[in-house]
Amino acid sequence: MAQPSILSRLRIDPYILAICGMVLLATFLPCRGQSAVVMNGATKFAIALLFFLYGGRLSSEAVMAGLTNWRLQILVLFCTFVLFPLLGLAAGFLARPFLPPALSLGMIFLSMLPSTVQSSIAFTSIGRGNVPAAVCCASLSNLVGIIVTPLLVGTLLSVHGQGFSLDGVRDIVVQLFLPFFIGQLLRRWIVDWLQRYRRLLGLVDRGSILMVVYAAFSEGVVNGIWQQLDMLDLLILLAINMGLLAVVLGVTVLLSRRLGFSKEDEIAIVFCGSKKSLASGVPMANILFAGSSVGMIVLPLMLFHQIQLMVCAVIAQHYGSRKG
Repeated sequence: MAQPSILSRLRIDPYILAICGMVLLATFLPCRGQSAVVMNGATKFAIALLFFLYGGRLSSEAVMAGLTNWRLQILVLFCTFVLFPLLGLAAGFLARPFLPPALSLGMIFLSMLPSTVQSSIAFTSIGRGNVPAAVCCASLSNLVGIIVTPLLVGTLLSVHGQGFSLDGVRDIVVQLFLPFFIGQLLRRWIVDWLQRYRRLLGLVDRGSILMVVYAAFSEGVVNGIWQQLDMLDLLILLAINMGLLAVVLGVTVLLSRRLGFSKEDEIAIVFCGSKKSLASGVPMANILFAGSSVGMIVLPLMLFHQIQLMVCAVIAQHYGSRKG
């Protein structure tokens, strides 16, 4: 029997390593001048293409079917867009005396993002939970998040004196929602092609995020991001991220049981209600915080993403090993 690789034993997502590689590349070879302008245009195109593909792949029928389980859907949306942002605001407030402003802002921003899609569904499946409900929850969360996340960011961060303009909402509509909507309209004609070339489209998914990370950190390096950050900041950020995830996981389990959901539904609620999407978050940050230290703002999200994968993998194995 083949031995598992070091990465699989450590539960390190190779994609996270690729993202770290983009950070290193931007550190030593940042995009400057005219090349930065070209990279910015290419990144916007890649993001629009990414959300067009999301629209083409997402089944409207699956989302509508999932809406019939309205109690579960409402609870997941509550955890994602109400509970999490409130906890994120508290975490950002507590972090403010210890972290650079962009990092505490990033903590608040990540809390307002929609749930992941692939990993939420995969972990629900591993845990022997309600997979159809997870598909609907994760899909609906991302659909709602395209509009709700920028509105939350604009409302809550402007209240806290952050430099955010609601013009970002318009840019979200143009760069994310419009391509997504077009993909939905064309789905019946392109879905077979999308299924046939799924692996190629996966490269578009991940490649577009890598482009955004490289562009964001290039701008940050040019503006002196690494002069503003030290190892103590990273350790504090790690502790806050772990605490935030622990609280959300505990609350989702508690609410699921107190409200009388089945074990299968509980598993879907825990995994869909406790995660935040790197795939949606990085493009949104690139649009909403243009001209700011985007690299610093997405750093908490990048760290949280890896933590949630490792922790939820363990929880999924625990759920999956139960009897009955």
